[in-house]
Amino acid sequence: MIQRIMGIETEYGVACSDFSGAHVDRDVADVTAQIFADMQARTGATSAFLGNGGRLYLDIGDHPEYATAECTQLADVLAQDRAGDQMLAQMALDAEPRLSAPDAPVRVHLFKNNVDAASHSYGCHENYLVRRRLDFMDRLNDLVPFFVSRQLLVGAGYVHREPGTVRFELSQRARHMHGAISTSSTRTRPMINTRDEPHADSEHYRRMHVIVGDSNMSESATLLKVGMTCAVLNVMESGVRLPAVSLADPMDAIRRIARDPSGKATLQLENGSVTSAHDIQRAVFDTVAGHYDREGWLDASDPLILRVFDLWSRALDAFSSGDFSHVRTELEWVAKYELITRYRHRYGVALSDDRISRLELAWHDISPAGLRPRLESTGVLRRVLRDDDVATALVDPPMTSRARIRSAFIKAAQDHRRDYAVDWGLVRLFNEGTGTTIHLDDPFAVADTVVDTLIDSMEA
Repeated sequence: MIQRIMGIETEYGVACSDFSGAHVDRDVADVTAQIFADMQARTGATSAFLGNGGRLYLDIGDHPEYATAECTQLADVLAQDRAGDQMLAQMALDAEPRLSAPDAPVRVHLFKNNVDAASHSYGCHENYLVRRRLDFMDRLNDLVPFFVSRQLLVGAGYVHREPGTVRFELSQRARHMHGAISTSSTRTRPMINTRDEPHADSEHYRRMHVIVGDSNMSESATLLKVGMTCAVLNVMESGVRLPAVSLADPMDAIRRIARDPSGKATLQLENGSVTSAHDIQRAVFDTVAGHYDREGWLDASDPLILRVFDLWSRALDAFSSGDFSHVRTELEWVAKYELITRYRHRYGVALSDDRISRLELAWHDISPAGLRPRLESTGVLRRVLRDDDVATALVDPPMTSRARIRSAFIKAAQDHRRDYAVDWGLVRLFNEGTGTTIHLDDPFAVADTVVDTLIDSMEA
């Protein structure tokens, strides 16, 4: 069974309101400065690696961003991702008194979505460690139809507005993709970024940086998104090719799929024939699930992978039958669409009504004003994690990757008030103008005797 490092980076949108919910116009740079004020005072920077193995920083465009630690287990990815939400929600809450006046209290909102009111897009980036091989680009091309059609199952849903048109679409991110594969993540905004930054031994590994996905509030959707992608990569790296599907225009296809929640939109292929998103996903599922079954991987792999394949299969069956009742709490866009539909019927409002916009923002709000806690407690969104899983991920790293080493070093340096620096693949302890740097090129390592010695030296 193939081991794989995986993780998620999430950028968040920022806004302010008064306590009635009315928008308060504040400079975003000022708001984010206050969100990161405590970190700035503590570390002298707005970027820090954390004791839980993750990284928290203020990204370009004044977007708070959280990157999970390196994970080998799906449960760790989910817990780390949710821990990032909780960290930033607390930071936003702490910033509110600094942004408020006695007669003008301010509430800070952080949105785990992908498009702001001005149609600027920001991302949820998935990272998967892959083995370095000569046919890397060829294999990536095989993945394009999978990523184009994946939104059918893991899109977060989006009420798209343009002059004369308002409609519900599957994905927030789809219409902001401008290429299939590229080394740039901003100028062309491809689905897969191929800039070669493995954060590991470059002779053996590459990092596949996927930027096509939506930010998901649903734990089930995040599980399916990361789990199905890992399963596809595992099968491909074992030598199996995905079904041969060459889309004539991937960017046209991704937009067509987003506009058609039935999954039946006609997609043109290079050979002149046609297919659909459902057909692509069904073919990929049959190939991947069949290989897992033949190899006995379902018994030997991540405990949550059975749940991934079960949901993947049930979701495809739902598109075949048109009956989504058995997946309505697990597919995020379905849950959001049904909530919006119930709201419209209850209040007699059109999809274009401003109240629908506010409802959608509340869906993605990670602050206490957001809907997710109520949606989960009432069963609208099915959970995967326990609260204890998230509480642990707030302070402790995954135990099956080098994040464990980096975390131990950070905690020791902080406990002993030592100056230090870290990156994904190194730790450095400063000693009176000099420094000791240790490289951590193996992302699967869970212990390092040299780092242990360095930690012991702090305690001496």
